[in-house]
Amino acid sequence: MDKTTNIGTAGLKIPSGKTAAAVANPAVRKLTLISLTWPIFIEIALNQLMGIVDTFMLSHYHEGAVAAVGASNQILMFFNLMFGFVAAGTTILVSRHLGAGNEREARGAAAASVSMNLLFGLMMSLVLFAGAETFLNLIGLPEELMGFGKSYLTIIGSFVFLQALMLTMSGAVKSYGFTRNVMVINLVMNALHVVLNGFFLYGWLGVPVLGVPGVAASTVASRAVGLAITVFVLLRVVGRLEWDDLIRPKKRHVTGLLKIGVPSAGENLSYNVSQLVITSFIATLGVTAMVTRVYTLQIIFLITLFSSSVAQGTQILVARMIGAKDFDGAYRRGLASLGICLLLTLLVAGVINLAGGVLLDLFTDDPDVLAMGRKLLLLAFLLEPGRAFNLVLNGSLRAAGDVNFPVIVGLICMWAFSVPMAWLLGLHWQFGLFGIFLSFILDEWTRGLIMLFRWRRKRWRLKTA
Repeated sequence: MDKTTNIGTAGLKIPSGKTAAAVANPAVRKLTLISLTWPIFIEIALNQLMGIVDTFMLSHYHEGAVAAVGASNQILMFFNLMFGFVAAGTTILVSRHLGAGNEREARGAAAASVSMNLLFGLMMSLVLFAGAETFLNLIGLPEELMGFGKSYLTIIGSFVFLQALMLTMSGAVKSYGFTRNVMVINLVMNALHVVLNGFFLYGWLGVPVLGVPGVAASTVASRAVGLAITVFVLLRVVGRLEWDDLIRPKKRHVTGLLKIGVPSAGENLSYNVSQLVITSFIATLGVTAMVTRVYTLQIIFLITLFSSSVAQGTQILVARMIGAKDFDGAYRRGLASLGICLLLTLLVAGVINLAGGVLLDLFTDDPDVLAMGRKLLLLAFLLEPGRAFNLVLNGSLRAAGDVNFPVIVGLICMWAFSVPMAWLLGLHWQFGLFGIFLSFILDEWTRGLIMLFRWRRKRWRLKTA
């Protein structure tokens, strides 16, 4: 077993006597789904924990603030996609270069992604700073919640470039196989976030209670600390990034990132636009429906994170296999990961429903919210397996270079099924929030089965040039 050398942060280790790039080279270090996935699982869980902590702590401060922050986060998710397309390409492109044994190109692609996302992140920060209230009005946030929403969105939005850089750098680090490092960073961020929330919401140690602006400031401060640590880890794991690659990214790197990232982000963009439209539908149902949606989705995400972590680990492995021209191995890996995801999803959905009442009680004692929330949790048995198909197979198709097909299918299904059916079932036929969740199920399963057909046909092998 290799000896390890501590590089200054707990849990961040590199085998001694080898460069970081040599460790990450698949010829030296064999990656497995389990070794990649469990740190990604914890990382995603910790990221989601920031939202859950905000929701839980805000629910004891003001329930209207919960709905306002939930709506604001929907907008932030949409804007994250403006720089998320670069991060989406980073993991795949860097992993492919490593699979082919070309570490110099991997570092160049990582440097190009950092520069591009810094630029996009700063642009989006300016847009959100200037237009926070406008965007909240567009999704129909009630006037009585506008004060909460505007303060939160303005503060978080002004510093959204921090998230842009973290996404890109973390993607590069994970491509080299150091998923545990990213996990540790997120652990530090979340611990700091909880402590700062306590100061600003509950006035610990005599600190003035700042409410929603304090929660936003807590999020920004914890992300700033996380970014500083991520920069340190990136340089130690990936190696020294050339200034020339940072200041003047190579055309081949930019083109490669855009070729993968833009179509990938197109599907996510379409999804988030559709969710913004559906959020406006839910807003017409009242504050109770909006609060129920926020609480329920926080709990359902405990199921989704299993699929998300397996999907991310699978994407790295498939991209490396494609780089090494192991197409049959990539095909088997995609199907095996899907089977694992479906089993985990059903098991966790069962546990969540058994504990659903207790989990909802942590957030609220409103009987209307609790009754509807329990019904929506039952739908997770149908919703989450369909989502598993999409997460695993979409990621595998993108890693294999087949990035346009999922976008086309996503656009058609989201806008032909999800949005119209949400309006029809939720508003026109007056099934409310329950009907809107049924539309989500129809969308996920339709897209998921189409993705399975595409993967089994192996048409993606023609896209791997």
